[in-house]
Amino acid sequence: MLITLADYLAQFDSGFLVFRYITLRTIFAVLTALMISFMVGPAMIRRLSRYKIGQTVRDDGPQSHLSKSGTPTMGGALILVAVAVATLLWADLTNRYVWIVLLTTLAFGAVGMWDDYRKLVLKDSRGLPARWKYLWQSLFGAAAAVALYAGASLPAETQLLVPFVKDMVIDLGPLAFMLLTYLVIVGSSNAVNLTDGLDGLAILPTVLVAGALAVFAYTSGHAQIATYLLIPHLPGVGELAVLCGALVGAGLGFLWFNAYPAQVFMGDVGALALGAALGTLAVAVRQEVALFIMGGVFVVETVSVMLQVASFKLTGRRIFRMAPLHHHFELKGWPEPRVIVRFWIITVILVLVGLASLKIR
Repeated sequence: MLITLADYLAQFDSGFLVFRYITLRTIFAVLTALMISFMVGPAMIRRLSRYKIGQTVRDDGPQSHLSKSGTPTMGGALILVAVAVATLLWADLTNRYVWIVLLTTLAFGAVGMWDDYRKLVLKDSRGLPARWKYLWQSLFGAAAAVALYAGASLPAETQLLVPFVKDMVIDLGPLAFMLLTYLVIVGSSNAVNLTDGLDGLAILPTVLVAGALAVFAYTSGHAQIATYLLIPHLPGVGELAVLCGALVGAGLGFLWFNAYPAQVFMGDVGALALGAALGTLAVAVRQEVALFIMGGVFVVETVSVMLQVASFKLTGRRIFRMAPLHHHFELKGWPEPRVIVRFWIITVILVLVGLASLKIR
C-alpha cells in the first residue's frame, strides 16, 4: 500500500525511491508489527480476561500447569492482526506470492479461531470436531497448492531443491507438487499447534524460522545473489521477505506477553495460522527440506505424538511419559523454563544449519 504512495511521491522527490528496497520495507514491517503488538496487546489481554476466555488445563498433565488454568487465550488473533496490517502497509500488493501466503495464513487462523471459540466461549469441550478441522485445513492447503502451481511460470518454481547438494533438483509434476505442498502446509500447521504447549515454546522457533525464510526469500528473488549462491532465481519471491518480517515482529511482540510466566496464550487461532504461514513460505521459496531441518523441534514434537499413539495402540505401552515431547521432559523433573530455553537453543542451531545450505553445496 505505502509503496504505491512512495512511487507517486517519487515524482516530486527521488528520495522516496528508497522504499523500493525490500530490505528497508522488511525492517519497517518488523517494527510496525512489533508496535501493533505492544499497543494492542495489553488491551486485548484485559478484554479476554473480562470475558473469561481462559485456558483449560488437563488434570492428567504436569501438575505445574494447573496454575495456568484461566490464563487468557486466543492471543494468536493479535499476531494475525499485526502480520496482516504490517504486510498490507509495506508489501507490494501486486505480488501474487504475498497474497497466497497471507490469505492462507488468515484462512488457517479462521479455522483455529472457530475451534477456540467453540471450546472457550460456547464451552464445547470438543471444540471443532477433528474431522471438520482437518477438512477445512485440507481445503485451504489444497487451494494454496493449486494457486502456487497455477501461477508458476518457470521450472524452478515447481522443482524440489535438495540442500547441501550442488545442482540437485527433482522435477515435480503437477500432482506431486500439489501433494507435497499440501502435506507441507497442513503438516506444518499441525506441528506448530502440537508444539504450543509451554510458555513461549512455539513462538520463538517460529520467529527464528520465519527470519531464516526471509533470507531465503530475498536471496532467491535477487538475480545476482541467486546466481552467486547457485540457487534457483525465483522472480517476485523476494517480496515475501516483507511478510516474513511482519511475522518476526508480530512474534516478538507476542512473546513479550507470552514469555514465562505467560500472560496470554496464542490458542489454535495463532498456532494453526503460524504453522501454515511457515509451510506456505517454504514452498514458495522452494525450501521445503530446509524447513524440515530448521523446524526440527516442530518435527520431533509431532513424531513423538505419532510414536506414542502407535505404540499404545499396538502394544498397550507408552514410549514417553507424556506426549508431545516437551511434557515428557517436564514429567522427568525439568523445570518449564529449562525445557523452553533448551528447545530454543536447539532451534537456533538448526536454523543456522539450514542457512548454511545457501553456501555449502
